[in-house]
Amino acid sequence: MYKEISEKMLDFIKKSPSVFHAVKSIAEELSNDGFIELSESSKWNLKKGKKYYVTRNNSSIIAFRVGEDLDNYSFNIVASHCDSPSFKIKDNYKVKSEKYIQLNTEKYGGMIYSTWFDRPLSAAGRVVIKSENGIETKLVNIDRDLVVIPNVAIHMNREANKEMKYNEQVDLLPLYGLTKEDDDNFMDVVAEYSGVEKEKILSADLSLYNRTAPSIWGSRNEFISSSKLDNLQCAYATLKGFIKGSNSKSINVYCCFDNEEVGSETKQGAASTFLEDVLKRINDNLGRSAEDYLCALASSFMLSADNAHAVHPNHPEKSDPSNKVYMNEGIVIKHNASQNYTTDAVSSGVFQLLCEASNVPFQHYSNRSDIPGGGTLGNISSLKVSINTVDIGLAQLAMHSSYETAGVMDTYYMFKVTEEFFNSHISEIKAGDLNIIK
Repeated sequence: MYKEISEKMLDFIKKSPSVFHAVKSIAEELSNDGFIELSESSKWNLKKGKKYYVTRNNSSIIAFRVGEDLDNYSFNIVASHCDSPSFKIKDNYKVKSEKYIQLNTEKYGGMIYSTWFDRPLSAAGRVVIKSENGIETKLVNIDRDLVVIPNVAIHMNREANKEMKYNEQVDLLPLYGLTKEDDDNFMDVVAEYSGVEKEKILSADLSLYNRTAPSIWGSRNEFISSSKLDNLQCAYATLKGFIKGSNSKSINVYCCFDNEEVGSETKQGAASTFLEDVLKRINDNLGRSAEDYLCALASSFMLSADNAHAVHPNHPEKSDPSNKVYMNEGIVIKHNASQNYTTDAVSSGVFQLLCEASNVPFQHYSNRSDIPGGGTLGNISSLKVSINTVDIGLAQLAMHSSYETAGVMDTYYMFKVTEEFFNSHISEIKAGDLNIIK
């Protein structure tokens, strides 16, 4: 069971070379399970007991299941993100140097630069084309080895194995081809793989992705390695738990946001109005008042799911001395005094009970006190939708590498605890006192 769901998760990643493809893959999973697609630009007519989803910018998605017994309803919400650090291809993409053609790129998110060198890369994303009455969007994945970012030979850089500093405009441009009379053919390739005429392409959002195949490996096949484990591992596992779980007294909500890696402050990010807009429209469609909505939020609960740092085998000193987490040892509950993670005693307690009910192990994570950590979705989304939230994740190595490593068992653990969460109805009795009912 552990290997099976991880294999399916890795297949999901292979189908998701960009955020747009990831959202399309999520939407297909939902549609196959009977979820009805909505549009933000059309009026909604929601029914109790039905399942729906809506996208924004084709790069963020929210799905929800409306319970049938909603006298004192609340929202059960899980949030993850589908973007990963990469290199975005600029509009004027071509750089000529000597006899070479390079693609002009800029970094997206905080990545480990060295992991992008000397490996097959390609480009994926979307193109915007002229239509009869305006514009139309098409997804594109150039599904072949297309470019490489070559290292400088050790003979020419004797400092290569010491601390390196890379210049994004000099060292990290990918090699695309050799100069020829017809060397300006990149958009021809884009047009071919998107199935459109090049002359109709107005603009594009294209990023590089690592073509190295995912792998399950180790002495007992206990590890998985792939690009984009942060955070498509959580996005996939929580999606499967959301689809499987249900209860009649709650409105179950699945969110997968874009732009977490660059701060979430976009129209489709966790700091946007997307989640708030959807929850308010659900409340209004049910004929409930503004006060009913606020009462529902007071009893609502969110799992903010984003991967966490496992103890590194070569550098255990990088981890906190008493809050260490390991791959295949269960869900990571994240804590931070500065509230980069939203977990507090109440939300941690609720989540521990969910883990116990689903027979899923859990572990606690804190950064070393002298090493500041990053934030994630929980505290960002709470600026618009303030509810009890626990930040959780799956332990992994080499976060923000172009090829990351995690535990084969942990995908299953996240699936099971998410299913348990969506099978449960949580209600606030008073501040700090919550009931959990299946």
